[in-house]
Amino acid sequence: MATLKNIIFTIVALAFCTMCTTSQKSIDPLPSWNEGPAKQAIVDFIRTTTDKANPEYVPPEERIATFDQDGTLWVEQPIYTQVIYCLDRVAAIVESKPELKDIEPFKTVISGNREAIAKLTIPDLEKIAVATLTGMSTNQFQDEVKKWLGTAKNQRWKRLFTELTYQPMLELLEYFRANGYKTYIATGGGQDFVRVFSMQTYGIPVEQVIGTAGGTKYAYDKNGKPILTKDPKMLLNDNYAGKPEGIHLMIGRRPIASFGNSIGDREMLEYTKGGSGSRLAMLVLHDDPEREYAYGPAQGLPDSKVGTFTQELYDEAKKSEWMVISMKNDWKRIFAFD
Repeated sequence: MATLKNIIFTIVALAFCTMCTTSQKSIDPLPSWNEGPAKQAIVDFIRTTTDKANPEYVPPEERIATFDQDGTLWVEQPIYTQVIYCLDRVAAIVESKPELKDIEPFKTVISGNREAIAKLTIPDLEKIAVATLTGMSTNQFQDEVKKWLGTAKNQRWKRLFTELTYQPMLELLEYFRANGYKTYIATGGGQDFVRVFSMQTYGIPVEQVIGTAGGTKYAYDKNGKPILTKDPKMLLNDNYAGKPEGIHLMIGRRPIASFGNSIGDREMLEYTKGGSGSRLAMLVLHDDPEREYAYGPAQGLPDSKVGTFTQELYDEAKKSEWMVISMKNDWKRIFAFD
């Protein structure tokens, strides 16, 4: 015969288990997302591809998800963060090479004239990029970027650039990893630049960052220590068709899911959806001018050369069953500090 003590213990244990089960069911892995088609598509995809009983189950070794960075994981307006870094580094470059102070485009940049700087051409920016991103050791470059990121702030929000990551996308990265997916960054930005902060900011290790990559040269420093020096020669332009090419080169597997926000991501999403079985392709549409920015020109939004999302891309997304994420409608909040 059960004692009163045992009965009480059983009741308490059952109540505790019920509370735990209820608590687990109530945990939302994507709390910064509004309920709707986009969030539901993500949840359904994860459930489908991780359920061994489902015919579209994906083995853990094949669970690859790729994410563009600029405009997909963090703010890219009014100009890419790496471009701001390059412009900020010009003063130091000119100080070490005084002969550049009277040579364009360096002369314009050190003048501080914002209107003139905004009119710099692509060739001008390429000259600045070569001067500020190459010619030093990889260790020196990493130290310079890390130091800059620790102090430089965005003009609009007055916050560090690494704080301007989208909270819904950070939750999405964690959600994928919690379900056995490897998350990779596939960015048109500099691979070495993003690798400096990818782990701390996104939880993505350096070996899972694919970006536009330049060459390096093996040499020795003044103490005879072997070093790699960054070279201006481009090895991979990780944009447009370069994204799936880079993914194959660095990963060797076709992604099961991919996320972008612009015409530079089209081929990556096409490549992802070109595989068999359940696939997820999503594009972030910046349509929230109050909390972030609004630009397209898809759906009548303002045109932009930075993170261009054309109507053609929007139409292709609808035709190809890619999900378009409305920043305004699908995200409860945009930043962790909201």
